[in-house]
Amino acid sequence: MPIQVSVGALKDLPKAVAVPAYDPSRLKAGILHFGIGNFHRAHLAVYLDDLFNFGLDLDWALVGAGVRPPDEAMRQKLQLQDWLTTVVEQEADHSTARITAPMIDYLKVGDAAAIIAKLADPAIRIASLTITEGGYYIDPATQRFDPKHPDIVADAADLLTRPKTVFGLILAGLKRRRDTGIGPFTVMSCDNIPGNGHVTRNAVVGLAQLIYPELAAWVKTNVAFPNSMVDRITPATGDRERQLLADNFGIVDAWPVFCENFRQWVLEDDFPAGRPALDKVGVLFVDDVAPFELMKIRILNGGHATIAYPAALMDIHFVHEAMENELVRGLLDKVERDEIIPIVPPVPETDLGDYYGLIVRRFSNPKNRRHRHPALPRRVESPAQVHSAFGRRWA
Repeated sequence: MPIQVSVGALKDLPKAVAVPAYDPSRLKAGILHFGIGNFHRAHLAVYLDDLFNFGLDLDWALVGAGVRPPDEAMRQKLQLQDWLTTVVEQEADHSTARITAPMIDYLKVGDAAAIIAKLADPAIRIASLTITEGGYYIDPATQRFDPKHPDIVADAADLLTRPKTVFGLILAGLKRRRDTGIGPFTVMSCDNIPGNGHVTRNAVVGLAQLIYPELAAWVKTNVAFPNSMVDRITPATGDRERQLLADNFGIVDAWPVFCENFRQWVLEDDFPAGRPALDKVGVLFVDDVAPFELMKIRILNGGHATIAYPAALMDIHFVHEAMENELVRGLLDKVERDEIIPIVPPVPETDLGDYYGLIVRRFSNPKNRRHRHPALPRRVESPAQVHSAFGRRWA
């Protein structure tokens, strides 16, 4: 009979399932993370789990936070399993499962006072985010922070007493630290947005300028917002995934994460309050993320765009199915090698040909079929619809 995942059940899980090599009760909080979704639990949380498995930096555990009603459903489900997550990594010919335990608490959604108090705790040295591109209040016309959005206007009118946005909460936490003489935490976006650190900084400073101009100036001078490039295919979780987990690994998890084996994180090393030693578990720290972002946008996103039109016209719905078609795959290879890769500037420590080969392998992985290619909806009404769908970036 499948076993319900919990700290007490770790010793009873099937041997094929990897479990933490550390005692979760020994962890101490160092990061408050907004947006405990699938991508976060397959990315930042996995890197921290790897680090803790080496017995390193156990004072950098995660505390979760959220502002949307669906976040509370996630919180309640994870609380019932002691904040543990089952991560299933899938390749074409095999899958593996592991239990991760880097999160030690998840604050009640909507409890602004508790979230601000935790942000003001000197132990919290990083506030991180995965809130999706839509959560940054970007004006679609200007592609800049929108200070007139109703949510932002409401937080400004409330003078940050009960903020309801992520940026209002972050700003309130920073203000309290400044007012009590505690140094600021670093604000680290893990969302799939070019220049995500700059975008986050604009939102926090933009809100501050509406209320406390002197606080805005202090944030500009004292708070770090490192840019990063993140990448991992992480499909949505449904009953299919829960059943696969029970059937294949003998585990019951209310909200497991299925993802590809590949993951990548390139991060600017700008953490005045300190950071975990993530470089020891595969994170690449650099001075400038921009070359890596451009590589990804052109080779990966450009590759998506290249196969979208012919695949849609041929009534092909999934990426791996497109890659099985000789004509589509040949077109991709021709365009990538002759048109895209030659105009991508050199990227540190990266062979562009090898990177493209990796993209081909990822596109061809049938285990990720639940992740519908954004440009390949079940019904394609027009080429314009395909093109519009491709504009949505994919992490």
